[in-house]
Amino acid sequence: MFPSDAHPPTRRRALASMAGALAGSAIVSAAPRAFADSGGAGPAAEAARGGLPLTVVNSSGRFANGKVHLYVVGSRGDRQVRLTRRGTLAPVKLSDNHAGGFADYSIPLTAHGATKLRLPQMSGRIYVALGDKLKFKAVRGADGKIGLQQPAGWVESDPNFSVLHDFVEFTHDASGMHCNTTMVDMFSVPLMIGLNGAESHSTGRLPAGGRVKVFNALRNHPDFKHLVIADRRVIAPSHGLDAGRFPQHYFDDYIDKVWHTYQNKNLVVRTNAGTFTGRVRNQQITFSGPAQVSFAKPSTRDVLFCDGALAAPNDGITGPVAAALGAAFNRSTLLSHSKQPTTRAATFYDTAVTNHYAKAIHAATSNGKAYGFAFDDVADWASYIEDPRPQHMHLTLTPF
Repeated sequence: MFPSDAHPPTRRRALASMAGALAGSAIVSAAPRAFADSGGAGPAAEAARGGLPLTVVNSSGRFANGKVHLYVVGSRGDRQVRLTRRGTLAPVKLSDNHAGGFADYSIPLTAHGATKLRLPQMSGRIYVALGDKLKFKAVRGADGKIGLQQPAGWVESDPNFSVLHDFVEFTHDASGMHCNTTMVDMFSVPLMIGLNGAESHSTGRLPAGGRVKVFNALRNHPDFKHLVIADRRVIAPSHGLDAGRFPQHYFDDYIDKVWHTYQNKNLVVRTNAGTFTGRVRNQQITFSGPAQVSFAKPSTRDVLFCDGALAAPNDGITGPVAAALGAAFNRSTLLSHSKQPTTRAATFYDTAVTNHYAKAIHAATSNGKAYGFAFDDVADWASYIEDPRPQHMHLTLTPF
């Protein structure tokens, strides 16, 4: 199996864009079940109690357990749901909005030591807020369904912009547990996840001082320094571009050089579907192989979001090629390697113009893996773990 096909592109796109939107479309659907209100009984409560054990440990060294607020929100089937303080699964309702028009879905940690919960089968996020609580809002979408507006820490007008918070993403379904620590949107709180099941897995750990290392690396770079929001978070350059914090044409010269280079030589992309060979013609790069696929010349924004001209449909053909191209642009390996995807981390980010945000995050993690952009799982360099027979999940707030 070629690593560029490790996970479907639709998963990348869905997980990268959940926050700040009406979470009305499920990432993974499960059979509809009855849901209980907070503290209620019934099938949902039983499902939550019988779910995957989750142990949360606060080793931040900066915040006591009483200052750490946990949230588990997401979707199950076609319903937006959240885990209650009593461990039941409840649907998101408009009546959840109270003071200030926001819903308090926080789950407190135990006063001391580890906090133990159970995750039912659902798909969503586990948020961690330090100090202040997060503000969620239940809303009715244009389709009439109840959705959930989630925090968007990269948007200055968002009510949670001033709150120190971060999240991990997961899908718990009949095929097992699939989860990642993500920095696709932002990086704020160092988090590590682990799974015990058919095997033991862990990812996301930053050694002591790793967070400071990331902040300093970007604060000292002229093009990336405005992505650093005090000591609160670093915004991904994709969102930074949209917010006017990052150069709109940062990758343009590099993109021009790539397009010029492959007018005169082949670009080869290997995927599970086979090998594709491409050349630039009429401002498009067209690949032949198992099928013919073409891509228009991308913009800097397309590169950073791995979208637009680099959008990856979940078709097993165009999607894997787009993913390999998106990763190669962000890692700046297209001029040095005409065969993609490249797999050796030593070849990544080795030019002046590169995704220094992703570079800094990868450099700070203990295993070199991180989710710095949407296609960072190409060649298996994302902080993603899964297990078909999970027995226990761990979430640890590691030292700042």
